Amino acid sequence: MESLTVVSCHRILAAESAYGAGRERSIEQGTIATFSAKRLLTRVHYEEGAYFPADYTMNLYRGCNHGCIYCDTRSECYGIDRFDEIRYKDNCLAMLEAELRQKRKPGVVSLGAASDSYNAAENTLGLTRQALQLLKRYSFGVGIPTKGDLVARDTDILAEMGRAAPVYVSFSITTAEDGISRLLEPGAPASSRRFAAMKELAAAGILVGTWLNPMLPFLTDSDDNLLALVDETAASGGRFALCHFGMTLRGGNREYFYAALEKEPRFQGVKQRYVNAFGLRYECASPRADRLWLIFQERCEKRKLLYRFKDIARAAGEYGPTQMKLFVDS
Repeated sequence: MESLTVVSCHRILAAESAYGAGRERSIEQGTIATFSAKRLLTRVHYEEGAYFPADYTMNLYRGCNHGCIYCDTRSECYGIDRFDEIRYKDNCLAMLEAELRQKRKPGVVSLGAASDSYNAAENTLGLTRQALQLLKRYSFGVGIPTKGDLVARDTDILAEMGRAAPVYVSFSITTAEDGISRLLEPGAPASSRRFAAMKELAAAGILVGTWLNPMLPFLTDSDDNLLALVDETAASGGRFALCHFGMTLRGGNREYFYAALEKEPRFQGVKQRYVNAFGLRYECASPRADRLWLIFQERCEKRKLLYRFKDIARAAGEYGPTQMKLFVDS
């Protein structure tokens, strides 16, 4: 059981990224807090073809400042209090090294699946960068899903890790239009900045790509948006693109999402379309999913992008030594 412990609070002014134009913003409530945990690395069973390859998951942070209006983690079932406040695990780096030392074989760690590792606090704390250094020291690989362009700061470490183990970075990008991304993800870097970070990582030989997740029915499920995202991924050196052609809604995040839609003039009437189309359904697939899948597959093949998890897993293995296994015994 994790218990929250508030530590010395101080105001952080964090640049939107290390590569931004210097525009600063403060973390909500102006505080950093820690919470205790019994362990960092959680063993997972990797089912080939179902997701990105990983042997462990690890989250250094809790909460998020990206402010995505559709975020599933706001759902009541997770029971996360003060979701918009970023907190980090107390003594996490010492804990991580102790756990890595006990592993008999290296593996692949999925970093930040529940809480983005490249949030505003990371600019100041640098926990993710230090954790990557530890993973490299113990010959572990890493998979990073993120909306943050700050990941480009760690290009040097990730490139070094990739010489000994699988390394991949998946950018969550929902729209090719910066104006729309600022409305849907007001605290995250604009889509163009995420693509710029992708280009920097790709230039260093790191396996990168785009996860078009979620796809928001009636908002981002147009042919033009889908094709633009695939094209920009290829232009930015990406090796893969993935899409689930829908989103999820349940108690907590549904109400937050609907309230955000009603506040934005550009989204007027969209809430009612969701109510009419999905009611209280959890899975909300785009009504255009069948057509979108066809043009997505066609464009990915044209741009020579991988678009199935099993193929991405195979590519990730190619980036590490041939003796590296995606499954470990400890």
